Amino acid sequence: MTLTGNLLIGQRAVPGSGDAIRAIDPATNQALEPAYAGGTGEHVAQACALAWAAFDAYRETSLEQRARFLEAIATQIEALGDALIDRAVAESGLPKARIQGERGRTCTQLRTFARVVRSGEWLDVRVDNAQPERQPLPRADLRQRQVPLGPVAVFGASNFPLAFSVAGGDTASALAAGCPVVVKAHGAHPGTSELVGHAVARAVQQCELPEGVFSLLYGAGREVGIGLVSDPRIKAVGFTGSRSGGLALCQAAQARPEPIPVYAEMSSINPVFLFDAALQSRGEALAKGFVASLAQGAGQFCTNPGLVIARQGPALQRFIAAASEQVHQTVAQTMLTPGIFSAYDAGVGALAENANAEATASGQPAQGPNQCQAHLFVTQAEAFLGDPALQAEIFGAASLVVACDSDEQIRQVAEHLEGQLTATLQLDDADLDSARALLPTLERKAGRILVNGWPTGVEVCDAMVHGGPYPATSDTRSTSVGTAAILRFLRPVCYQDFPDALLPQPLKHGNPLQLRRLLDGQREA
Repeated sequence: MTLTGNLLIGQRAVPGSGDAIRAIDPATNQALEPAYAGGTGEHVAQACALAWAAFDAYRETSLEQRARFLEAIATQIEALGDALIDRAVAESGLPKARIQGERGRTCTQLRTFARVVRSGEWLDVRVDNAQPERQPLPRADLRQRQVPLGPVAVFGASNFPLAFSVAGGDTASALAAGCPVVVKAHGAHPGTSELVGHAVARAVQQCELPEGVFSLLYGAGREVGIGLVSDPRIKAVGFTGSRSGGLALCQAAQARPEPIPVYAEMSSINPVFLFDAALQSRGEALAKGFVASLAQGAGQFCTNPGLVIARQGPALQRFIAAASEQVHQTVAQTMLTPGIFSAYDAGVGALAENANAEATASGQPAQGPNQCQAHLFVTQAEAFLGDPALQAEIFGAASLVVACDSDEQIRQVAEHLEGQLTATLQLDDADLDSARALLPTLERKAGRILVNGWPTGVEVCDAMVHGGPYPATSDTRSTSVGTAAILRFLRPVCYQDFPDALLPQPLKHGNPLQLRRLLDGQREA
């Protein structure tokens, strides 16, 4: 399809009238056509009104109809073919293979949530049958299910133009829950967003759903984003991005007459703990794996290993030497946007000027604009504990090694950390006692704890947690990846002494949907 630069409000393509955004090819610094005029408060209100009008009908669609809708979105995205891949490559600077893989992940997420919807487990049906003869007081008939919160505002992320964008995990999980979605596209990839937005709109039409189930807006400033979060018809927010951006949305959501939840994934430096026996036996292999994870995708992942913590000694020095050699060989890579490159350059510069950090290695020089040159730094635990600047996230391929004097100092450093998405343990059998002692701290600090792996790479599955204590996320109880992400957009409702004719389908006495219920305290087979 030909890109138009228009907003998508329900099934209508609408020209924006606000300040325009234009994608930049970060590999060349060339602007891409077309320009995307931003939405206004009026456009926000139109999209939210449509979403609200669609909500009651959409939330009561059958499980099968909703699952087919999610599958239809995936099919429509795949039908875009090379046009989607080529535009995403041009807008992100990411290699074609990465975008192809991300398209696969996006469609897998949608189909995974279709499976979840069909199963009905997420409804969490609970039935306590009436006990009219119970003494001293009878018990009423009580039935509970989960219902969707309402229309959801989703903000596209810069670093995943497909998997965390218009039809990414937040949108897929909200639609699966029965919530209409209004997306604010990320300004870095508006063309990619338009292509996917029309794919979703075609699926809405194909499945004969209310048009307000999905809308797509653009905006250069704060008007559209804050307008969405402030609109009384929006009942929850999904966001992936910077801490400052996430906090601004949280503040707007809490300032409403009716505060709403904001599920913001914001910042993480993802500490890696190298235990003594592992460091002694396979330090060079660890160095190789660490730098491969660090430099993957120019380090533009929220799970990038930005911190390494280990006991001081010859084994750590060998690791640092081997990692430094690996970093020296790392080729500079184009970053997603000029703005992201500028922020990375400033972060590395600040760390290089910090008297508490020693620069030990840098990668190959840049050969073009906006290219990330990898960096490795070293500090001592006492300095790290006393200098908050050393814990700042640098979004890109830069990491800091913290050398500790003892296991107790390693524990102190772990306790000093902010909330994280991940924590990684590199250990051998001889390290199990040390790891066991540290584990309670890490369970309080991180949403996902890995052993003998690397944090980059987040599997879409039932058990995944992509979340963590603040500031990794704004709500530590949630995940933005995996099937449990649907729970963010649901709430429980109890129905007391309802006649069967009035009960919603999942709660009827005959269990027509054949759901696994919690029946009088026992889980049905």
